[in-house]
Amino acid sequence: MATAVAASAANPFFEAYRTPHGTMPFDKIKNKHYKEAFLEGMKRQKAEIQKIVDCKEEPNFENTIVALEHSGRLLCDVESVFFNLESADSDDEMQNISLEVSPLLSEHSNDISLNEELFARVKTVYDNRNELGLNTEQMMLLQKTYDGFVRSGASLSDADKVIFREISKELSELTLRFGQNVLKETAAFRLNITDRSQLAGLPEDVIASAEQTAKEKGEEGWTFTLYAPSYVPFMKYADNRELRRQLYMAYNTKCTHADELDNLNNVKRISELRLKVAKLLGYRNYAEYVLKKRMAENEQNVYKLLNQLLDAYKPTALNEYAEVQSYAKSHGADFEIMPWDWSYYSEKLKHEKYNISDEVLKPYFELNKVKGAVFGLAQKLYGMTFVPNKKIPVYHNDVEAFDVFDSKGGFLAVLYVDFYARESKRGGAWMTEFKGQWKDGGEDSRPHISLVMNFTPPRGNEPVLLTFDELTTFLHEFGHAIHGMLSDVTYESLSGTNVYRDFVELPSQIMENWASEKEFLDGFAVHYKTGEKLPMEYVDKIKAAENFNVAYACLRQLSFGFLDMAWHTLTTPYSGDVMLFEREAWKQTQILPQVEGTCMSVNFNHIFSGGYAAGYYGYKWAEVLDADAFSVFKANGIFDRKTADSFRINILQRGGTEHPMILYKRFRGQDPSIEGLLRRNGIIK
Repeated sequence: MATAVAASAANPFFEAYRTPHGTMPFDKIKNKHYKEAFLEGMKRQKAEIQKIVDCKEEPNFENTIVALEHSGRLLCDVESVFFNLESADSDDEMQNISLEVSPLLSEHSNDISLNEELFARVKTVYDNRNELGLNTEQMMLLQKTYDGFVRSGASLSDADKVIFREISKELSELTLRFGQNVLKETAAFRLNITDRSQLAGLPEDVIASAEQTAKEKGEEGWTFTLYAPSYVPFMKYADNRELRRQLYMAYNTKCTHADELDNLNNVKRISELRLKVAKLLGYRNYAEYVLKKRMAENEQNVYKLLNQLLDAYKPTALNEYAEVQSYAKSHGADFEIMPWDWSYYSEKLKHEKYNISDEVLKPYFELNKVKGAVFGLAQKLYGMTFVPNKKIPVYHNDVEAFDVFDSKGGFLAVLYVDFYARESKRGGAWMTEFKGQWKDGGEDSRPHISLVMNFTPPRGNEPVLLTFDELTTFLHEFGHAIHGMLSDVTYESLSGTNVYRDFVELPSQIMENWASEKEFLDGFAVHYKTGEKLPMEYVDKIKAAENFNVAYACLRQLSFGFLDMAWHTLTTPYSGDVMLFEREAWKQTQILPQVEGTCMSVNFNHIFSGGYAAGYYGYKWAEVLDADAFSVFKANGIFDRKTADSFRINILQRGGTEHPMILYKRFRGQDPSIEGLLRRNGIIK
């Protein structure tokens, strides 16, 4: 293997980043650099770990815990670039590299967490923690470090450590392959239409996008895909029921086709391996293991929340279903509403009830205006300003980079925004980081944050217009970004969004509340052609329609929570039919008929490839918090700086330095209540 010195001339990861703010040199990084950089990063961290182990001084907080925290900087850089780009701008070569290095990374991680001499030093510091005079953040880092070792097998017998290594290596490979299969299956499907009459009901901009997609694929006519900007409007507006069914089935049977992209066995194997890990570490099931480090604390509290919401929302959801079914029947539908009919008839009913639709609103949500408004909201609340910096290298031509400053003009963060859908990007929207925030030796190293969306790409000189849901998504992910950018802690592993999973969605979901507030919309929503402000009657209709089918949407989220918990509360491995297991797991949440052959589990990236295993309930948990927290803004004014300052100081800046309930109560002054959410959704008056 090349040494760091020999490789430095050829591999940009080994050089000092001579870029603004030390940002990643994306213009120089090529696929050929990754494996060498991974290997060198692991080599360097091993040497850093050995130095900690060989230290002749008695173990203390600085020479053991802080030294461990600071180890692996190069490896962290390589991982952050590679795995973020594998989601945002991937190709076959990157996916092959990922499959090759992931088991090596898993083994490397195990080499650290299962290092007996290293753990002995950590344990010594931990056992003496009450005599060390540590502050709150230092104590949290020590606790997190110690718990991390124990939860990664450090206390196991030698024989069990071998088993733990084998399981974690296989899990790493399987969860990675699971996500790659979903990405490939999504990219592989295309619905090509050559008869324009089959496009009836679709808005012109959707048709134009499909025409552009067809041209890019070398096809005639119009091409639709399973990516959200194509799939969602087709299901919402296309009059052709059979084509809606075809697209629905393609989307909901991904990774079920008994081929190399099939995830049915992967689901069972991943859940089985997670159960083995949990039992090896002394837990009854994987959920018990996960929830030990969550606000919910145990599965009983998770199910309490899920069942409370199910009981509160299901009667309203059944009424919503009956209303849509009745509407469809009155408009000639002599059949039971199926899942591929729901969005279509719901949208028509919504338009009839409120005379408002995406197509009416989109001209007022031009992307550049929305971006300015979202950035402006951060300025009003937290004094943040955003200045484009074209000197910062980016990983794709679609990406913009910004310098972010605080209210006093001090540099706060770098923000990358990557708005448009493409085949090299997985579906959905997310916030991530290329570097977290930390302090060391008087230096406050500021974070590099990235926002990734899947909006419809621009066509020629036409502006990009967002749906109301896309505006909400932007605000949601921007909330995560604010959490990262405002971080003000000492240790990177406690900074920004490094908090409990059922707390991390609070800063994001609270931002969604502004989307339907008159004062916010009035500041930017103008027609992209006429310059006319969004009429106040439209704002009123948005507000009135805010809770349209809200109970159905809640049950849909609950179904995912119940499914997640079902897979991760297993106490014995499941070897049966995945589709039957899924139906049983979420049957109490289902309003529409379940369709033979469809399966959510096999493309449920959040829990089988992401970090939300036994944690999907966290979205609803955080929704209770965000409704409760936003009630303070509503009471004091949605732009009230004093309230925003309190939210910033007590929650956003503190990252994971204290237990989240302590942080929340410091802001709120009391325990959160489910009542705020029920009132916001109109379930109780």
